[in-house]
Amino acid sequence: MSSIPHDTPGEPNPLRVLTLDRLRRRTSMKWRTYPADVLPMWVAEMDVPLAPAVIGAVTRALELGDTGYPAGSDYAKALVAFAAERWGRHGFAVERAAIVPDVMLGVVEMLKLVTGPGDPVVVNPPVYPPFFQFVTHMDRRVVEAPLGADLRIDLDVLEEAFRSAVAGGGRAAYLLCSPHNPTGTVHTARELAAVAALAERYGVRVVADEIHAPLVAPGTAFVPYLGVPGGERALSLMSASKGWNLAGLKAALALAGPGAATDLARLPEEVGHGPSHVGAIAHTAALREGTAWLDALLAGLDDNRRLLTRLLAEHLPAVRYRPGEATFLAWLDCRGLGLGADPAEVFLERGRVALSSGIPFGTGGAGHVRLNLGTSPEVITEGVRRMAAAL
Repeated sequence: MSSIPHDTPGEPNPLRVLTLDRLRRRTSMKWRTYPADVLPMWVAEMDVPLAPAVIGAVTRALELGDTGYPAGSDYAKALVAFAAERWGRHGFAVERAAIVPDVMLGVVEMLKLVTGPGDPVVVNPPVYPPFFQFVTHMDRRVVEAPLGADLRIDLDVLEEAFRSAVAGGGRAAYLLCSPHNPTGTVHTARELAAVAALAERYGVRVVADEIHAPLVAPGTAFVPYLGVPGGERALSLMSASKGWNLAGLKAALALAGPGAATDLARLPEEVGHGPSHVGAIAHTAALREGTAWLDALLAGLDDNRRLLTRLLAEHLPAVRYRPGEATFLAWLDCRGLGLGADPAEVFLERGRVALSSGIPFGTGGAGHVRLNLGTSPEVITEGVRRMAAAL
């Protein structure tokens, strides 16, 4: 499997379009959580204009008053076609897809299908904090299988977690973050095949959060879990939310491998009432017509990774940063700065720059911060300047 070339002739870098003054007119979480003197580089919202295809599709829907309930399979067809173009073998099928409100609520519904109250769910910390919050809120218990020092899945640790999870006799699941948030790690086909073999050996059901799949760097191949040998009994969640900055337009898809189709068929009908019809229209347009915009974004994110590497080397050489192969997030090891378990708090108080604290990401998160690269080079430069000033 290989990634397709990312050629963006004439397509402007969406990360260089909006000024900070215009961004501060936004009323979303990123721009309203902190006072105006704080530079927000934390939550997973990008500082980009929407892709023209998305604006056009939503505008047409509003002009028509097409704001009812979601219907049809256009969204699923668009995702399957996008996956075929980008990733080749993917394991997706329109007839094994169901619309859900968003990826994390879809994760909850998939875990309900394959586990029961009190059952274990294995995760790979440091990992997206809602993995812990949603799992425990639905009366499941988290079993940690921390990533290795190389920020990749440690198969020995994962096997021990699977063994522990099934020891009590309940039904166990593995909530796989692929690509991984916050590290940006892209799991290889070999790694995922090994995961699938372990899951089959121990009877663990895999639910894959693949929301960041469209955001893989040029030259790196994303491998959908359902397309991996042994992944046929898994369930996946995807959307255009992260790739095209559509978090406020709620709609996602749950996808089942052939061996999990009967599980997905048990999804309660009312779950499909939660997504936004306009959201589904927006996501469909992004997947069908927004690929040139996406490729321009991917090139810009790659530039930003290189910029952050240079800036840290110059201004904060004690911070360890391994550029990820995906997402618009950077995972920074700040333990060398001597700022304690929560350097994000210090950067906020002394530098007036908001980063995500590493602590809620679980084991391996203390002493780290997550920085949002989905912004302009100027904001990244100013953010690092403020971080350095905090020292």
